[in-house]
Amino acid sequence: STPDRAVMQRDAVEATYKSREIEGFLDLHFYRKVGFQLARFFAWAGFTPNGVTALGTLIGIAAGHLYFYRDLTTNVVGMCLHVFANAMDNADGQLARLTNRYSPNGRVLDAIGDNLVFASVYVHLCLRFVAEGGSRGVWVVALLAGLSHRWQSAVAEFCRDAYLRFAIGKLLSLEIPGDLRRQYEAVTWSAHFFQKLLLKLHLGYVVEQEMLCPGLMRLEERARTTFVEGVPQDFRERYRQLNRAMIYFYFLFRTNTRMLLLFLLLFLAQPAWYFAVELTVLNFLLVILAFRQNAICRRLQPLVTEHVY
Repeated sequence: STPDRAVMQRDAVEATYKSREIEGFLDLHFYRKVGFQLARFFAWAGFTPNGVTALGTLIGIAAGHLYFYRDLTTNVVGMCLHVFANAMDNADGQLARLTNRYSPNGRVLDAIGDNLVFASVYVHLCLRFVAEGGSRGVWVVALLAGLSHRWQSAVAEFCRDAYLRFAIGKLLSLEIPGDLRRQYEAVTWSAHFFQKLLLKLHLGYVVEQEMLCPGLMRLEERARTTFVEGVPQDFRERYRQLNRAMIYFYFLFRTNTRMLLLFLLLFLAQPAWYFAVELTVLNFLLVILAFRQNAICRRLQPLVTEHVY
């Protein structure tokens, strides 16, 4: 019957979520649903998740180019492409979960794709600013904004993964530098150049996460020796209780928030102000997130060791 098909469809979409708890409003009500339909199409067409990632990246790079033009209609076309690219970014992960075709390099390629899309946005916003008579110093500002973007994304992703690990139980472990260093040293440049390059890039990213959130890294190291059979339910509840308010910070650093800000500034014909928001407001929020998350981890570490929740 129609209601039964609707329930089955909803359950199928839900199965491709990481967790409803940490999905934003736009993700739940738009991107995940659109991404699921795209994932079904790409599964039928025989695409791999990495192939979807590559296609979405190319579309996102094209969107960034259209932000160069001081013409709102052209910019709106770029926004539509950007939204579609973001839907593709959802679809690759949903396709992997839908078809159980996971790639060991999928997550790294996904992150590289995201970086390339925003690099296109940043470069074309700088070119537009200079073409309109602005200072070439904007390139330095954009570079600093890009570094800030990377650190903000690294911390938010790490905290989000930790929530999946310790509050929900969907991850068996968090990535730590030691794991990746062993994988990196186990392969050679001559025999596995591409794999070693990806490992090197990913290792650098995880080292930055450790630098910005050392408390989470120490918590993971202790949990590995204590929670051998999985995170106990009472610890999950304690972790969720302490981190519930932190979820809103994760949302602030999502691609959705950045895109909405960028679109607003494009409509105002002042897109270069995006860099200023990155360097001020978002960096301020990053400091708060990292400080609070590390403080929470300090409270939780002795509880892991002592088994007192």
